[in-house]
Amino acid sequence: MSRFILLFAFLLMGSTACSVTAQDAQVAVAELPAPDRPSAVAAQRLPAYEPRFGRTRPVVAVVGENHYTELTDYVVPYGILADSGVAEVWALATQPGPIRMFPAPLKVEPQATTAAFDSRFPDGADYVIVPAVHRDDDPTLIAWVTAQARKGATIVGVCDGVWVLARAGLLNGRKATGHWYAFQDLRKKFPQTDWQTDRRYVADGKLITTTGVTATIPVSFALVEAIAGTGRATGVAASLGGSEASLSPAHSSQRFQFAWRHKFTVAGNFLSFWAHEDVGIAVAPGVDEIALALQAEVYSATYRSTAYTVAPQPGSFKTRRGLTIIPDRVAGKDAPRRLLPPLDEARPLQALDQALKGIEADYGPRTAAWVALQMEYIGN
Repeated sequence: MSRFILLFAFLLMGSTACSVTAQDAQVAVAELPAPDRPSAVAAQRLPAYEPRFGRTRPVVAVVGENHYTELTDYVVPYGILADSGVAEVWALATQPGPIRMFPAPLKVEPQATTAAFDSRFPDGADYVIVPAVHRDDDPTLIAWVTAQARKGATIVGVCDGVWVLARAGLLNGRKATGHWYAFQDLRKKFPQTDWQTDRRYVADGKLITTTGVTATIPVSFALVEAIAGTGRATGVAASLGGSEASLSPAHSSQRFQFAWRHKFTVAGNFLSFWAHEDVGIAVAPGVDEIALALQAEVYSATYRSTAYTVAPQPGSFKTRRGLTIIPDRVAGKDAPRRLLPPLDEARPLQALDQALKGIEADYGPRTAAWVALQMEYIGN
């Protein structure tokens, strides 16, 4: 979700001086929402892929807006679908040049612009994944997503990417969901949509929407299942370190609410600007982009730290699954003093839990719980 919106969490504190109670101070990672189990109301499969235009594999477009795009919303679906091998996956941007990500200041060079993609695939994509973007009213993005829908593509709005779909009018009279923080605003702004809770993703025909940031994981596996079957989806999940919870669409929306302890955490971390630190993540050609995105996002959502990629030398390079990364810093030149410990790239989805444990150790359990809340993480 947009970290720019979440900054208003601090403003909600006003100028009132508050003290943290003993109960607030005891929040731990153990408080993070426990894994949900599949339920009848939440268990739904996406419609099976129906080949079009004589294609042997579907074409999937993950589209970002160059100004600011949510890091994991963009990279995780790309990484999972590219790893599965069941689709031809394209990383797109609305304009030439790199995409600036948030909350981590990572830069990704898209594989094509939306205009270039249209020239190559005039019939359109089979699936379009729309992440959260800072400028969700961008006319170029809205027009392109609308055109893809008219060509028959299945449109997937992940996290606050639902705003793009809603502004395009695609959700009128449809069922949809969204990030917990934006849910009430979505209901007020788009009353013609039937907003759903207690599901990590909602499919209504060729329109799919998800809850918060980490819902990109189950919906990506659901797409793999729709294209190539349950066996393929569970196999890819296991190879990437996913759990049963990472596959389940079940969710408990009421667990995600902005409580006073979160306001105290945001205020304390934001005001303690002297304690803010830059941390580095060592990267090199072939780095696992899924693990990188999850670790960078977690450490950049704390209001205590910002994660920067650190390369051994200047210049862009390819990740394990073909994304082009432009490093933030260079080792021995302008790298942060502290480099984060390397993650187990053999099981990249485990990076989320590993990073949250690191946050708990570095900044305390309340900050770890706050990051998990922002990412609408149900735990493993």
